[in-house]
Amino acid sequence: MIFAKGRLWPSSRQDEILSGLEAYINRVRATKTLSRETVIRALSALGDRISRGEFDGRIASLAAGEDAARYKKLAVSALNRENIELRLARELGSGPMPSAPGIRTEFRPLGTLFHIAAGNMDGLPALSAAEGLLTGNFNILKLPQADSGLTVEILSELCRAEPEIADFVAVFDTPSSDVAAMKKMAGMADGIVLWGGEEAERAVRKLAPAGAKLIEWGHRLGFCYVKTDFEALCAGRTDPRLISDLSGLAEHIALTGQLLCSSCQTVFLDTARREDMEAFARIFLPLLEEAVKKHPPAEIGVLAARSIRQRMIRMERALEKNGIDTPAEDRGSPEKDRAILEGRECSLILCRDSSLELSPLCMSVPVKRLPEKNLLPTLRRGESKGRLQTAGLICPDEDRGRLTDLLLRAGLTRVTAPARMSEPFPGESHDGEYPLRRYVRAADVEEGGAVSG
Repeated sequence: MIFAKGRLWPSSRQDEILSGLEAYINRVRATKTLSRETVIRALSALGDRISRGEFDGRIASLAAGEDAARYKKLAVSALNRENIELRLARELGSGPMPSAPGIRTEFRPLGTLFHIAAGNMDGLPALSAAEGLLTGNFNILKLPQADSGLTVEILSELCRAEPEIADFVAVFDTPSSDVAAMKKMAGMADGIVLWGGEEAERAVRKLAPAGAKLIEWGHRLGFCYVKTDFEALCAGRTDPRLISDLSGLAEHIALTGQLLCSSCQTVFLDTARREDMEAFARIFLPLLEEAVKKHPPAEIGVLAARSIRQRMIRMERALEKNGIDTPAEDRGSPEKDRAILEGRECSLILCRDSSLELSPLCMSVPVKRLPEKNLLPTLRRGESKGRLQTAGLICPDEDRGRLTDLLLRAGLTRVTAPARMSEPFPGESHDGEYPLRRYVRAADVEEGGAVSG
């Protein structure tokens, strides 16, 4: 399915539409301007309709129960006029920038953006296109294979509210294997917006024409860092506040399925002792079980992956018990590389190393020891360097300022309570940058002849 010029087209018309798209884009860019106010009105109107419940059925197909209510609340907040204007003011300012006498400096659209969106978050492709529209760009959007039709539905509603928007967007369901079509789209772009990992970035660089700006939103890693009284934990004494924070972390893991860049991939404990890690696991595993029971995944693919993962866990445990594939020096030792604690529909993986890693997903959470003194050098090495994003922090109040500063020095761009690791807020940055600023260029214009002096 293709959405272009304000209407739907069958995928079989792709080559025909692409062949005339460059000329169409040039006409639009030469004669039309998409104002921010037009886009804000359309987004705000859509938010009002969502708030009134007009899309409750569609939201229910993406999430159920409390999760649906949360999804709706987030959508309404993101589309709120006041929040959009706050974001525009923060990222682009409120008007021309101060400059030299006789010089006017303003932000102009980059031109044509080619969005290659990932499918790990419902609505992400539409969000990417909306950012391009807010900055006045023409937007070519290649849908991810996992798109459920939500993107076209959202953009159709925006065009229905403000028909001018239709002139600035073209959506294709082109598979990534169709390299020729993607190369044509990339060839029309002044900027390529990529949501994906290093392999996707390498592939897109081969498609990008010389001079095109590559705007990469790559995979990032999030984790939770826990500093608490582990001696008390080992003795069976639990702080109610710690239990509350860990319950929030468990809810976050279950809600996100660990699929987002801001999701908790690994839990780090401020300790060097294995018995502390085991005491933590005894407390946290039941909380994670309860959260997963409360927020089961809706997609059959996730359920199937979880079932496979649980089978693998049982096999690994059986192999460990028999010492199979275990180094001789580690057999029978409590310090094996990994010990897997299997819960109902979830698991904790107690690890020997302290490196940040992508979790196996399916509610399988690595737990590692990382004393505070080793935190920065550990996060600054290997694959985690340059890929850090969100840290959930659990610690006493008197340690929060110091640990927050240390996490930021290590390269994190977001530090939150664990329950809010993936909760957006108005005006937030993305991976430490402001997206709208990357979709525009600063233009300096001399006014009224030569500049004196």
